[in-house]
Amino acid sequence: MLILGTQVWSLETYERIDSIKAHHRSVLSLYVAKDEELLFSSGGDAIVNVWCTNSLRALYSIYSTYDVGDVFCVVYSASLDTVYLGAQNTSIQWYDLSDGDRRAIPDLSRHPLNRNHRFFDSKGPGGAPTPRPTSAVEPRSQSGKQLEIDNKDILQYAHNGYAYCMLLFGSSGQAIFGDEVLISGGGDGTIKIWALDAENGGSISELKCLESGDDSVLAISLDGTLLYSGRSGGDINVWDLDTCQLVRRIESYTVDVLTLCVGHGSIFSGSANGIAKQFSPRYECLHEWQAHEQLILASIITEYQGKRIYVTGGNDHCVAIWDVGRKNLDATEATFTNNGTATPRNCPVDLKLISADQLLHSLAQLVALRTVSSKPEYSQDCRRGASWLRNLFKNFGAETEVLSAIENTNPVVFALFKGRRNPVQESKRILFYGHYDVVPADDKQRLWASDPFEMRGLNGYLYGRGVSDNKGPVLAAVFAVAELVAEKSLSSDVIFLIEGEEECGSRGFQEVIKKSKAVIGVIHWILLANSYWLDDDIPCLTFGLRGVVHATVQVRSDRPNLHSGVDGSQRINEAMKDLISILAVLSSNDGSIQIPGFYDPVLRLTLSEDKAYTAISRALVERDPKRGDAYQLAEQLKGRWREPSLTIHRITTSGSTGSSVIPHTATATISIRLVPNQTTSIISEALKKVLQAAFTELGTSNQLSISIDHAAEPWLGEPGNRIFRTLEEAVVDVWGPLGHHRRGSVLAAKPGLKDQGNPPARTSTTAGTSASLTNGSDHHSQATADSPLSPSSPNGIEFPRRSWKPLLIREGGSIPAVRFLEQEFSAPAAHLPCGQASDKAHLDNERLRLSNLYKSKEIFKRVFRDLK
Repeated sequence: MLILGTQVWSLETYERIDSIKAHHRSVLSLYVAKDEELLFSSGGDAIVNVWCTNSLRALYSIYSTYDVGDVFCVVYSASLDTVYLGAQNTSIQWYDLSDGDRRAIPDLSRHPLNRNHRFFDSKGPGGAPTPRPTSAVEPRSQSGKQLEIDNKDILQYAHNGYAYCMLLFGSSGQAIFGDEVLISGGGDGTIKIWALDAENGGSISELKCLESGDDSVLAISLDGTLLYSGRSGGDINVWDLDTCQLVRRIESYTVDVLTLCVGHGSIFSGSANGIAKQFSPRYECLHEWQAHEQLILASIITEYQGKRIYVTGGNDHCVAIWDVGRKNLDATEATFTNNGTATPRNCPVDLKLISADQLLHSLAQLVALRTVSSKPEYSQDCRRGASWLRNLFKNFGAETEVLSAIENTNPVVFALFKGRRNPVQESKRILFYGHYDVVPADDKQRLWASDPFEMRGLNGYLYGRGVSDNKGPVLAAVFAVAELVAEKSLSSDVIFLIEGEEECGSRGFQEVIKKSKAVIGVIHWILLANSYWLDDDIPCLTFGLRGVVHATVQVRSDRPNLHSGVDGSQRINEAMKDLISILAVLSSNDGSIQIPGFYDPVLRLTLSEDKAYTAISRALVERDPKRGDAYQLAEQLKGRWREPSLTIHRITTSGSTGSSVIPHTATATISIRLVPNQTTSIISEALKKVLQAAFTELGTSNQLSISIDHAAEPWLGEPGNRIFRTLEEAVVDVWGPLGHHRRGSVLAAKPGLKDQGNPPARTSTTAGTSASLTNGSDHHSQATADSPLSPSSPNGIEFPRRSWKPLLIREGGSIPAVRFLEQEFSAPAAHLPCGQASDKAHLDNERLRLSNLYKSKEIFKRVFRDLK
């Protein structure tokens, strides 16, 4: 994990694990003991806190009876069990933790929080001090044991300026100074080396003073016996501790050097203008880049999962992680913000992340291809996207080809991963369906925080067009199979069909599949991942989708456009009037659809299904009461999932938009969402029939034309079959404890139980949307990546949580290929939503949580391995 001031983040998924109210003012320094059991923090409230790194529980709170001001730095000697701090009042102070239990209980009236502050508590006009603000959240450190520094453990005027920085050097037996020493840098421009007296509670005495000018020493770092110091004038000084001589001055900046660290054979520095630099052992500047917009306040060099990383924190509200193992350091691994939100940031990002490098790098490449299927100008990008996918499949050892599409449509990419044959048991063949095309992402209104076709990582999320719909889930499935192949544990054949026209209604997809059935072969199971959870917290499995019929209705007059003042008359049959008249017959005032026989096939709501809706809504409301009444939410879900609907999307007219024009043509685009047991062919003919009948009754001289532009059949899966059971087990196994109460699942009504032709009753409740279930989204999800701490547990204390099954849900949207593939291959389909409700697919700042991507890959891997 990575501790950033008052926040704890996962280096695996870049999600915030915990947020700690640690100090009453700014956190200025963090120090981790060598055994990584203790964490020390100091702040502007004149307090040093000691924490357990495993639980982030406060152990001690150390303070001085003197008004020390800000505590700029803190270190801990494990051999002496002593804490050292450097303060704004120029002092260095220390506390022997082993002696804490033997000392008298301190008088808390002398605690810094109970003393008057010379500045903040000074009297204003009228002689009254400004009231102190009260915090709604008290620091966790107040639960730790209070330790007061004894006056004998204080060295006043250790420097003739602020004690900005310190570190410990050497251990028992080291040759230069004999024992462990303390090194400090101050505002007086000096570096001082202090002996530590183990016999006298760790007290300090000056051994050496290194001087080289008046510029403040703001940062120090060690590499063997070489000591590097960053100075307020912009220089970096190099001292040899063997001889205590200045051996080199690096003129690196014209502004303050605020942070230094040494590692992986390089020196890294950060400055007051946000520029970071990397120097070689010969002090040559290897790289220089704009790491932050303003001050770089802190940095560290370390290694994680075999990767060399450099972490910088600035006052631009961001912490950035840099891969210092690659040549281009103008690119961050990831960025975090102090409030856990996706704040815009202008530095370029190349997301070749720490873990799952190849998956993230590949996703960034695929997102960069502008595979917008609805715009002809992107046709070459779509072709490149298909070619890119085919090459990826080839690299992973699949048999692959591009299946020819009909003219002016994008191709379908076919790939076959052959499983290892089992002579005893017949192997199954699993088809994964997805798409590589995306909707447009024109950012003319500048709503995107960054280039939508340049994938960006921030606060545990990946941003970019297509990361969630559907490029991320597709690559998660591909890499899952690739891992199984590499491990020689793939027993079933896995076939991929990745199309490039899904966002345009899957134009030509059915023709290509029918033509290529011999290439595709027999299919036993169908899997797709092209939707989202019901909210941001609870994983789901989807087993039902509504179908859709899109139609264009046009009324046309033989007359040209007319002027309403010159030619307007009740004797004229106006195209717009006729169109509105016939559209009005399609629905009643209560919203029900007035097409004869329309509701006859609709399956009746069963008692068990009704209870399941109630259980789901209760689970959602229990998680977040702001979602409203559970009953109303259940009714909203029924309306979105299992009830048909009709929408008039827009009406256009010929001629200008002037208010005095009588258009000769009026055109409406409409859609009808269908539910299982309804068929697009029957509904399409019924729609035409009722519109034609209404038009005939008008007795108008105008002409009516009706075209069915697109149709997709509804789909209802079987949640009790083998593929759903395998998915369910994989979700529980991968996501682990979900931390919510037992939930019901929406069960399908049995075929044959119909609604007797009655439309659903219309309620007066406000219709819910997917956005209303996310409530701003950036809260801690209960379904989180593995971490040492529970994000919802105070002080890092884990509470027992049970592992429940994912929600079984239906959805109101349509995916044309699902029911077609089921019918064409006589194989059942199942749907795994990968993303969260707040992913904003099709909208600006589309995103996918990194842990959802990783977890989805693991779920796919288990399903491809275990489904027999």
